[in-house]
Amino acid sequence: MSPPEAPAQSPEIVPTGLDYVASIESTDVVTLDPSYDLWIAGAATEPRTNRYFPTINPATEETLSRIAEGGPEDVDRAATAARKAYEGAWGRMPGAERAKYLYRIARMLQERSREFAVLETLDGGKPIRESRDIDLPLAAAHFFYYAGWADKLQYAFPGLDTAPLGVVGQVIPWNFPMLMIAWKVAPALATGNTVVLKPAETTPLSALAFARLTAEAGLPPGVLNIVTGDGTTGAEVVGHPDVDKVAFTGSTTVGKLIQRRLAGTGKRLTLELGGKAPHIIFDDAPLDQAIEGIINGIFFNQGHVCCAGSRLLVQESIFDSLMDKLRLRLTHLRVGDPLDKNTDVGAINSRAQLDRITDLVDIGVAEGAEMYQPPCVLPDRGFWFAPTLFTGVSQSHRIAQEEIFGPVLSIMTFRTPAEAVEKANNTPYGLSAGVWTTKGARILWMADRLAAGVVWANTYNKFDPASPFGGYQESGFGREGGRHGLLPYLRGH
Repeated sequence: MSPPEAPAQSPEIVPTGLDYVASIESTDVVTLDPSYDLWIAGAATEPRTNRYFPTINPATEETLSRIAEGGPEDVDRAATAARKAYEGAWGRMPGAERAKYLYRIARMLQERSREFAVLETLDGGKPIRESRDIDLPLAAAHFFYYAGWADKLQYAFPGLDTAPLGVVGQVIPWNFPMLMIAWKVAPALATGNTVVLKPAETTPLSALAFARLTAEAGLPPGVLNIVTGDGTTGAEVVGHPDVDKVAFTGSTTVGKLIQRRLAGTGKRLTLELGGKAPHIIFDDAPLDQAIEGIINGIFFNQGHVCCAGSRLLVQESIFDSLMDKLRLRLTHLRVGDPLDKNTDVGAINSRAQLDRITDLVDIGVAEGAEMYQPPCVLPDRGFWFAPTLFTGVSQSHRIAQEEIFGPVLSIMTFRTPAEAVEKANNTPYGLSAGVWTTKGARILWMADRLAAGVVWANTYNKFDPASPFGGYQESGFGREGGRHGLLPYLRGH
Protein backbone atom coordinates (compact mmCIF):
# COMPACT_ATOMS: atom_id res chain seq x y z
CA MET A 1 0.00 0.00 0.00
CA SER A 2 1.49 3.30 -1.06
CA PRO A 3 0.58 6.71 0.38
CA PRO A 4 -2.39 8.19 -1.49
CA GLU A 5 -1.48 10.25 -4.53
CA ALA A 6 -2.98 13.67 -5.11
CA PRO A 7 -5.89 13.56 -7.55
CA ALA A 8 -6.14 15.99 -10.46
CA GLN A 9 -8.58 18.17 -8.47
CA SER A 10 -7.46 18.45 -4.86
CA PRO A 11 -10.30 17.74 -2.40
CA GLU A 12 -10.77 19.78 0.75
CA ILE A 13 -8.87 18.26 3.66
CA VAL A 14 -11.48 19.73 6.04
CA PRO A 15 -14.97 18.43 5.17
CA THR A 16 -16.67 21.52 6.63
CA GLY A 17 -15.27 23.57 3.74
CA LEU A 18 -13.15 25.79 5.96
CA ASP A 19 -10.02 27.12 4.29
CA TYR A 20 -6.92 27.51 6.41
CA VAL A 21 -4.77 30.44 5.35
CA ALA A 22 -1.12 29.39 5.35
CA SER A 23 0.92 30.79 8.22
CA ILE A 24 4.50 29.90 7.33
CA GLU A 25 7.24 30.31 9.92
CA SER A 26 10.08 32.39 8.50
CA THR A 27 13.45 30.68 8.16
CA ASP A 28 15.33 34.00 8.22
CA VAL A 29 16.26 33.36 11.84
CA VAL A 30 18.44 30.43 10.71
CA THR A 31 21.68 30.75 8.77
CA LEU A 32 22.97 27.44 7.45
CA ASP A 33 26.61 26.95 6.51
CA PRO A 34 27.41 25.04 3.30
CA SER A 35 29.13 22.41 5.44
CA TYR A 36 29.71 21.58 9.10
CA ASP A 37 32.75 20.02 10.74
CA LEU A 38 32.95 17.98 13.92
CA TRP A 39 33.00 19.73 17.30
CA ILE A 40 36.02 18.68 19.34
CA ALA A 41 37.72 20.45 22.25
CA GLY A 42 35.49 23.49 21.90
CA ALA A 43 36.04 24.18 18.21
CA ALA A 44 34.91 23.08 14.76
CA THR A 45 37.33 20.39 13.61
CA GLU A 46 37.75 18.89 10.15
CA PRO A 47 37.24 15.12 10.04
CA ARG A 48 40.29 12.95 9.45
CA THR A 49 38.14 10.92 7.06
CA ASN A 50 37.75 13.96 4.76
CA ARG A 51 34.23 12.70 4.11
CA TYR A 52 30.95 14.63 4.29
CA PHE A 53 27.34 13.55 3.79
CA PRO A 54 24.21 15.58 3.00
CA THR A 55 21.46 16.33 5.48
CA ILE A 56 18.15 17.02 3.77
CA ASN A 57 14.79 18.59 4.46
CA PRO A 58 12.38 15.60 4.44
CA ALA A 59 9.48 17.86 3.44
CA THR A 60 11.18 18.98 0.22
CA GLU A 61 14.10 16.55 -0.29
CA GLU A 62 16.38 19.58 -0.66
CA THR A 63 19.90 19.41 0.72
CA LEU A 64 20.31 21.74 3.70
CA SER A 65 24.04 21.30 4.26
CA ARG A 66 26.88 18.81 4.22
CA ILE A 67 27.96 17.20 7.48
CA ALA A 68 31.32 15.76 8.50
CA GLU A 69 31.51 11.99 8.77
CA GLY A 70 33.57 11.07 11.80
CA GLY A 71 35.80 8.00 11.79
CA PRO A 72 37.82 6.11 14.43
CA GLU A 73 40.54 8.79 14.62
CA ASP A 74 37.95 11.49 15.10
CA VAL A 75 36.20 9.61 17.88
CA ASP A 76 39.60 9.06 19.50
CA ARG A 77 40.33 12.78 19.36
CA ALA A 78 36.95 13.57 20.88
CA ALA A 79 37.40 11.02 23.70
CA THR A 80 40.90 12.36 24.40
CA ALA A 81 39.56 15.92 24.61
CA ALA A 82 36.76 14.78 26.93
CA ARG A 83 39.23 12.93 29.18
CA LYS A 84 41.51 15.96 29.36
CA ALA A 85 38.59 18.21 30.33
CA TYR A 86 37.35 15.71 32.92
CA GLU A 87 40.76 15.34 34.55
CA GLY A 88 41.22 19.09 34.38
CA ALA A 89 38.98 21.72 35.89
CA TRP A 90 35.57 20.25 35.04
CA GLY A 91 35.81 17.00 36.97
CA ARG A 92 36.94 18.83 40.12
CA MET A 93 34.69 21.86 39.72
CA PRO A 94 32.23 22.45 42.60
CA GLY A 95 28.66 21.66 41.72
CA ALA A 96 27.56 25.25 42.25
CA GLU A 97 30.04 26.37 39.56
CA ARG A 98 28.91 23.69 37.12
CA ALA A 99 25.34 24.81 37.72
CA LYS A 100 26.16 28.29 36.43
CA TYR A 101 27.02 26.85 33.01
CA LEU A 102 23.82 24.82 32.85
CA TYR A 103 21.70 27.81 33.88
CA ARG A 104 23.40 29.90 31.21
CA ILE A 105 22.78 27.22 28.56
CA ALA A 106 19.12 26.98 29.61
CA ARG A 107 18.60 30.73 29.35
CA MET A 108 20.31 30.88 25.97
CA LEU A 109 18.14 28.06 24.67
CA GLN A 110 15.10 30.06 25.71
CA GLU A 111 16.42 33.20 24.06
CA ARG A 112 17.19 31.33 20.82
CA SER A 113 14.27 28.93 20.92
CA ARG A 114 12.81 30.18 17.63
CA GLU A 115 16.09 29.49 15.82
CA PHE A 116 16.36 25.98 17.24
CA ALA A 117 12.68 25.24 16.57
CA VAL A 118 13.11 26.13 12.90
CA LEU A 119 16.24 23.97 12.71
CA GLU A 120 14.37 21.03 14.24
CA THR A 121 11.57 21.39 11.72
CA LEU A 122 13.78 21.90 8.68
CA ASP A 123 16.02 18.94 9.46
CA GLY A 124 13.47 16.54 10.96
CA GLY A 125 10.12 17.28 9.31
CA LYS A 126 8.06 17.77 12.48
CA PRO A 127 5.46 20.57 12.60
CA ILE A 128 6.86 23.91 13.75
CA ARG A 129 4.07 24.12 16.31
CA GLU A 130 5.48 21.05 18.08
CA SER A 131 9.12 22.17 17.83
CA ARG A 132 8.22 25.63 19.11
CA ASP A 133 5.72 24.76 21.84
CA ILE A 134 6.97 21.39 23.12
CA ASP A 135 10.51 20.39 22.16
CA LEU A 136 12.39 23.62 22.88
CA PRO A 137 10.59 24.62 26.09
CA LEU A 138 11.13 21.10 27.46
CA ALA A 139 14.80 21.09 26.45
CA ALA A 140 15.45 24.36 28.27
CA ALA A 141 13.45 23.13 31.26
CA HIS A 142 15.67 20.06 31.58
CA PHE A 143 18.81 22.20 31.73
CA PHE A 144 17.20 24.44 34.37
CA TYR A 145 16.12 21.39 36.36
CA TYR A 146 19.50 19.66 36.40
CA ALA A 147 21.32 22.90 37.08
CA GLY A 148 19.37 22.95 40.33
CA TRP A 149 20.63 19.49 41.29
CA ALA A 150 24.31 20.10 40.50
CA ASP A 151 25.22 21.29 44.02
CA LYS A 152 22.80 19.04 45.92
CA LEU A 153 23.89 15.54 44.89
CA GLN A 154 24.98 14.50 48.36
CA TYR A 155 21.52 15.43 49.68
CA ALA A 156 19.72 13.75 46.79
CA PHE A 157 21.53 10.46 47.38
CA PRO A 158 22.71 10.28 51.00
CA GLY A 159 25.18 7.48 51.57
CA LEU A 160 26.03 7.07 47.87
CA ASP A 161 29.27 7.99 46.17
CA THR A 162 28.21 10.99 44.08
CA ALA A 163 31.50 11.29 42.18
CA PRO A 164 31.17 11.42 38.38
CA LEU A 165 32.04 8.44 36.18
CA GLY A 166 34.31 10.26 33.72
CA VAL A 167 33.79 10.30 29.96
CA VAL A 168 30.27 9.52 28.75
CA GLY A 169 29.45 8.36 25.21
CA GLN A 170 25.93 9.29 24.16
CA VAL A 171 24.12 8.24 20.97
CA ILE A 172 20.77 9.88 20.27
CA PRO A 173 17.97 9.34 17.71
CA TRP A 174 16.38 11.56 15.08
CA ASN A 175 12.85 11.97 16.42
CA PHE A 176 13.57 14.55 19.16
CA PRO A 177 17.10 15.88 18.51
CA MET A 178 17.18 18.80 20.97
CA LEU A 179 15.10 17.11 23.63
CA MET A 180 17.34 14.05 23.55
CA ILE A 181 20.39 16.29 23.88
CA ALA A 182 18.84 17.84 26.98
CA TRP A 183 17.80 14.48 28.46
CA LYS A 184 21.35 13.18 28.18
CA VAL A 185 23.76 16.09 28.29
CA ALA A 186 22.15 18.01 31.18
CA PRO A 187 22.40 15.26 33.85
CA ALA A 188 25.84 14.20 32.60
CA LEU A 189 27.25 17.72 32.98
CA ALA A 190 25.41 18.39 36.24
CA THR A 191 27.15 15.39 37.83
CA GLY A 192 30.60 16.41 36.57
CA ASN A 193 31.07 14.11 33.58
CA THR A 194 32.27 15.08 30.12
CA VAL A 195 30.53 14.01 26.93
CA VAL A 196 31.15 12.60 23.46
CA LEU A 197 27.81 12.88 21.65
CA LYS A 198 26.84 11.23 18.36
CA PRO A 199 23.63 12.75 16.93
CA ALA A 200 21.47 10.94 14.39
CA GLU A 201 22.68 10.97 10.82
CA THR A 202 19.45 12.54 9.50
CA THR A 203 19.15 15.31 12.13
CA PRO A 204 22.62 16.66 13.05
CA LEU A 205 21.97 20.40 12.68
CA SER A 206 20.47 21.01 16.13
CA ALA A 207 23.40 19.32 17.87
CA LEU A 208 25.97 21.34 15.94
CA ALA A 209 24.12 24.59 16.65
CA PHE A 210 23.93 23.55 20.31
CA ALA A 211 27.70 22.98 20.38
CA ARG A 212 28.25 26.58 19.26
CA LEU A 213 25.78 27.78 21.87
CA THR A 214 27.72 26.04 24.65
CA ALA A 215 30.91 27.73 23.47
CA GLU A 216 29.15 31.10 23.66
CA ALA A 217 28.03 30.12 27.15
CA GLY A 218 31.69 29.65 28.10
CA LEU A 219 31.60 25.89 28.59
CA PRO A 220 35.25 24.79 28.89
CA PRO A 221 36.73 23.12 25.79
CA GLY A 222 36.36 19.34 25.74
CA VAL A 223 33.43 19.15 28.15
CA LEU A 224 31.06 18.59 25.21
CA ASN A 225 32.29 17.01 21.97
CA ILE A 226 30.09 16.15 19.00
CA VAL A 227 31.07 13.59 16.38
CA THR A 228 28.62 13.33 13.49
CA GLY A 229 28.21 10.33 11.22
CA ASP A 230 26.18 7.19 10.68
CA GLY A 231 25.81 4.03 12.73
CA THR A 232 29.46 3.15 12.19
CA THR A 233 30.49 6.35 13.93
CA GLY A 234 28.10 5.58 16.78
CA ALA A 235 29.65 2.13 17.15
CA GLU A 236 33.08 3.76 17.46
CA VAL A 237 31.80 5.97 20.28
CA VAL A 238 30.21 3.02 22.09
CA GLY A 239 33.33 0.86 21.83
CA HIS A 240 36.01 3.43 22.54
CA PRO A 241 38.18 2.26 25.46
CA ASP A 242 38.25 5.72 27.06
CA VAL A 243 34.45 5.93 27.36
CA ASP A 244 33.32 4.99 30.86
CA LYS A 245 29.57 5.00 30.35
CA VAL A 246 27.26 4.68 27.32
CA ALA A 247 23.75 6.12 27.05
CA PHE A 248 21.77 5.10 23.99
CA THR A 249 18.29 5.97 22.76
CA GLY A 250 17.12 4.24 19.61
CA SER A 251 15.88 0.96 18.22
CA THR A 252 15.69 -2.24 20.25
CA THR A 253 17.76 -4.05 17.61
CA VAL A 254 20.70 -1.67 17.97
CA GLY A 255 20.29 -1.60 21.75
CA LYS A 256 20.74 -5.36 21.90
CA LEU A 257 23.89 -5.13 19.80
CA ILE A 258 25.31 -2.48 22.14
CA GLN A 259 24.50 -4.56 25.21
CA ARG A 260 26.25 -7.60 23.75
CA ARG A 261 29.28 -5.55 22.80
CA LEU A 262 29.67 -3.99 26.23
CA ALA A 263 29.04 -7.17 28.22
CA GLY A 264 32.03 -7.86 30.44
CA THR A 265 33.77 -4.54 29.70
CA GLY A 266 32.80 -2.88 32.97
CA LYS A 267 31.26 0.08 31.16
CA ARG A 268 28.03 1.46 32.54
CA LEU A 269 25.07 1.34 30.16
CA THR A 270 21.56 2.74 29.95
CA LEU A 271 19.19 1.98 27.08
CA GLU A 272 15.95 3.72 26.12
CA LEU A 273 14.56 1.65 23.27
CA GLY A 274 11.36 0.95 21.38
CA GLY A 275 7.78 0.58 22.47
CA LYS A 276 4.34 -0.59 21.41
CA ALA A 277 2.27 1.23 23.97
CA PRO A 278 -1.33 0.30 24.79
CA HIS A 279 -3.81 3.16 24.99
CA ILE A 280 -6.82 1.85 26.93
CA ILE A 281 -10.27 3.50 26.74
CA PHE A 282 -12.96 2.36 29.20
CA ASP A 283 -16.69 2.81 28.67
CA ASP A 284 -16.93 5.59 31.26
CA ALA A 285 -14.17 7.69 29.71
CA PRO A 286 -14.97 11.23 28.55
CA LEU A 287 -14.94 10.36 24.85
CA ASP A 288 -14.25 13.79 23.36
CA GLN A 289 -11.25 14.24 25.64
CA ALA A 290 -10.12 10.68 25.00
CA ILE A 291 -10.26 11.27 21.23
CA GLU A 292 -7.83 14.17 21.60
CA GLY A 293 -5.61 11.96 23.76
CA ILE A 294 -5.66 9.23 21.11
CA ILE A 295 -4.75 11.74 18.38
CA ASN A 296 -1.92 13.15 20.46
CA GLY A 297 -0.77 9.66 21.39
CA ILE A 298 -0.23 8.39 17.85
CA PHE A 299 -0.03 11.35 15.46
CA PHE A 300 2.21 13.64 17.51
CA ASN A 301 5.51 13.97 15.62
CA GLN A 302 4.10 11.73 12.82
CA GLY A 303 4.14 8.80 15.25
CA HIS A 304 7.93 9.04 15.50
CA VAL A 305 7.72 8.54 19.26
CA CYS A 306 9.03 5.57 21.22
CA CYS A 307 6.14 5.84 23.68
CA ALA A 308 3.47 6.45 21.01
CA GLY A 309 0.07 5.00 21.87
CA SER A 310 0.13 2.78 18.79
CA ARG A 311 -2.21 0.06 20.14
CA LEU A 312 -5.69 1.36 20.98
CA LEU A 313 -7.73 -0.93 23.25
CA VAL A 314 -11.38 0.12 23.38
CA GLN A 315 -14.06 -1.35 25.65
CA GLU A 316 -16.45 -3.22 23.38
CA SER A 317 -19.62 -1.37 24.40
CA ILE A 318 -18.32 2.02 23.17
CA PHE A 319 -16.36 0.84 20.14
CA ASP A 320 -18.80 2.05 17.47
CA SER A 321 -19.35 5.50 18.96
CA LEU A 322 -15.65 6.02 19.56
CA MET A 323 -14.76 4.99 16.01
CA ASP A 324 -17.31 7.41 14.56
CA LYS A 325 -15.74 10.25 16.51
CA LEU A 326 -12.20 9.13 15.72
CA ARG A 327 -12.77 8.89 11.97
CA LEU A 328 -14.38 12.32 11.97
CA ARG A 329 -11.48 13.77 13.93
CA LEU A 330 -8.98 12.37 11.42
CA THR A 331 -10.67 14.29 8.61
CA HIS A 332 -9.75 17.51 10.40
CA LEU A 333 -6.03 16.75 10.69
CA ARG A 334 -3.95 18.96 8.44
CA VAL A 335 -1.05 17.19 6.74
CA GLY A 336 1.55 19.26 4.92
CA ASP A 337 4.31 21.85 5.16
CA PRO A 338 5.92 21.45 8.60
CA LEU A 339 6.74 25.18 8.66
CA ASP A 340 3.03 26.04 8.42
CA LYS A 341 1.70 26.76 11.91
CA ASN A 342 -1.61 25.12 10.91
CA THR A 343 0.02 21.76 10.23
CA ASP A 344 -0.82 18.83 12.52
CA VAL A 345 1.13 16.05 10.78
CA GLY A 346 4.42 16.84 9.08
CA ALA A 347 6.86 14.90 6.93
CA ILE A 348 8.22 11.43 7.65
CA ASN A 349 11.85 11.81 8.73
CA SER A 350 13.50 9.90 5.88
CA ARG A 351 12.91 7.76 2.82
CA ALA A 352 14.07 4.69 4.75
CA GLN A 353 11.51 5.29 7.51
CA LEU A 354 8.74 5.93 4.98
CA ASP A 355 9.57 2.62 3.29
CA ARG A 356 9.36 0.78 6.62
CA ILE A 357 5.99 2.33 7.44
CA THR A 358 4.66 1.50 3.99
CA ASP A 359 5.89 -2.10 4.17
CA LEU A 360 4.26 -2.75 7.56
CA VAL A 361 0.99 -1.14 6.49
CA ASP A 362 1.00 -3.36 3.38
CA ILE A 363 1.49 -6.35 5.67
CA GLY A 364 -1.43 -5.22 7.84
CA VAL A 365 -3.71 -5.10 4.80
CA ALA A 366 -2.44 -8.46 3.56
CA GLU A 367 -3.10 -10.06 6.95
CA GLY A 368 -6.74 -8.99 6.80
CA ALA A 369 -6.93 -5.88 8.98
CA GLU A 370 -9.29 -3.13 7.76
CA MET A 371 -7.54 0.14 6.95
CA TYR A 372 -8.99 3.65 7.07
CA GLN A 373 -7.31 6.83 5.87
CA PRO A 374 -9.05 10.21 5.69
CA PRO A 375 -9.25 12.16 2.43
CA CYS A 376 -5.86 13.81 2.33
CA VAL A 377 -3.76 15.51 -0.34
CA LEU A 378 -0.07 14.77 0.12
CA PRO A 379 2.63 17.04 -1.35
CA ASP A 380 4.34 15.91 -4.54
CA ARG A 381 7.84 16.11 -3.05
CA GLY A 382 9.13 14.91 0.26
CA PHE A 383 8.30 11.93 2.46
CA TRP A 384 4.64 11.73 3.51
CA PHE A 385 2.19 9.24 4.91
CA ALA A 386 -1.49 9.79 5.62
CA PRO A 387 -2.84 9.24 9.17
CA THR A 388 -3.96 5.61 9.24
CA LEU A 389 -6.31 3.49 11.37
CA PHE A 390 -6.55 -0.31 11.40
CA THR A 391 -9.54 -2.17 12.81
CA GLY A 392 -10.13 -5.90 12.89
CA VAL A 393 -6.65 -6.29 14.37
CA SER A 394 -5.73 -9.38 16.39
CA GLN A 395 -2.81 -9.93 18.73
CA SER A 396 -1.07 -12.03 16.08
CA HIS A 397 -0.99 -9.27 13.47
CA ARG A 398 2.47 -7.86 12.90
CA ILE A 399 1.10 -4.32 13.08
CA ALA A 400 -0.03 -5.13 16.64
CA GLN A 401 3.38 -6.47 17.68
CA GLU A 402 6.06 -4.54 15.78
CA GLU A 403 6.97 -0.92 16.31
CA ILE A 404 5.96 0.94 13.14
CA PHE A 405 7.23 4.35 14.28
CA GLY A 406 4.78 6.18 12.06
CA PRO A 407 1.22 7.62 12.02
CA VAL A 408 -0.46 4.19 12.14
CA LEU A 409 -2.89 3.07 14.86
CA SER A 410 -3.93 -0.55 15.47
CA ILE A 411 -7.32 -0.85 17.21
CA MET A 412 -8.63 -3.79 19.25
CA THR A 413 -11.46 -4.28 21.73
CA PHE A 414 -11.80 -5.74 25.22
CA ARG A 415 -14.66 -6.52 27.60
CA THR A 416 -13.18 -6.53 31.11
CA PRO A 417 -10.29 -4.75 32.85
CA ALA A 418 -8.51 -8.09 33.23
CA GLU A 419 -8.75 -8.69 29.47
CA ALA A 420 -7.44 -5.17 28.83
CA VAL A 421 -4.40 -5.86 31.02
CA GLU A 422 -3.77 -9.20 29.34
CA LYS A 423 -3.86 -7.67 25.86
CA ALA A 424 -1.89 -4.60 26.89
CA ASN A 425 0.93 -6.70 28.33
CA ASN A 426 1.06 -9.07 25.36
CA THR A 427 4.14 -7.40 23.89
CA PRO A 428 7.91 -7.72 24.29
CA TYR A 429 8.05 -4.00 25.13
CA GLY A 430 7.24 -2.15 28.33
CA LEU A 431 7.78 1.57 27.93
CA SER A 432 4.46 3.34 28.42
CA ALA A 433 0.67 3.04 28.56
CA GLY A 434 -2.39 5.25 28.81
CA VAL A 435 -5.68 4.68 30.67
CA TRP A 436 -8.91 6.67 30.26
CA THR A 437 -11.64 6.24 32.89
CA THR A 438 -13.44 8.39 35.45
CA LYS A 439 -12.82 5.83 38.21
CA GLY A 440 -9.70 6.61 40.23
CA ALA A 441 -9.62 3.13 41.76
CA ARG A 442 -9.63 1.58 38.29
CA ILE A 443 -6.71 3.77 37.20
CA LEU A 444 -4.68 2.62 40.20
CA TRP A 445 -5.69 -1.02 39.64
CA MET A 446 -4.60 -0.84 36.00
CA ALA A 447 -1.37 1.03 36.67
CA ASP A 448 -0.36 -1.59 39.20
CA ARG A 449 -0.74 -4.36 36.61
CA LEU A 450 0.48 -2.78 33.38
CA ALA A 451 4.05 -3.72 32.43
CA ALA A 452 5.08 -0.17 31.57
CA GLY A 453 7.59 2.29 32.94
CA VAL A 454 5.16 5.20 32.52
CA VAL A 455 1.36 5.09 32.82
CA TRP A 456 -0.62 8.21 31.87
CA ALA A 457 -4.09 8.65 33.36
CA ASN A 458 -6.68 10.58 31.30
CA THR A 459 -3.91 12.18 29.26
CA TYR A 460 -1.04 11.09 27.03
CA ASN A 461 2.48 12.16 26.08
CA LYS A 462 2.88 14.52 29.02
CA PHE A 463 6.47 15.08 30.17
CA ASP A 464 8.10 17.00 32.97
CA PRO A 465 11.83 17.30 33.82
CA ALA A 466 11.12 16.17 37.37
CA SER A 467 9.42 12.94 36.27
CA PRO A 468 11.55 9.89 35.37
CA PHE A 469 11.01 8.13 32.05
CA GLY A 470 12.11 4.66 30.97
CA GLY A 471 10.94 1.12 30.40
CA TYR A 472 11.23 -2.59 30.98
CA GLN A 473 11.87 -5.68 28.86
CA GLU A 474 12.82 -4.79 25.28
CA SER A 475 12.16 -1.12 25.97
CA GLY A 476 15.50 -0.94 27.79
CA PHE A 477 16.63 -0.08 31.30
CA GLY A 478 17.63 2.98 33.24
CA ARG A 479 15.70 6.20 33.73
CA GLU A 480 16.01 9.68 32.24
CA GLY A 481 14.50 12.73 33.86
CA GLY A 482 13.90 13.46 37.52
CA ARG A 483 16.29 12.66 40.34
CA HIS A 484 16.51 9.13 38.93
CA GLY A 485 18.11 10.52 35.78
CA LEU A 486 21.21 11.54 37.75
CA LEU A 487 21.99 8.06 39.07
CA PRO A 488 23.41 6.52 35.84
CA TYR A 489 26.12 9.22 35.84
CA LEU A 490 27.30 8.68 39.42
CA ARG A 491 29.83 6.17 40.75
CA GLY A 492 27.63 5.10 43.66
CA HIS A 493 24.86 3.76 41.41
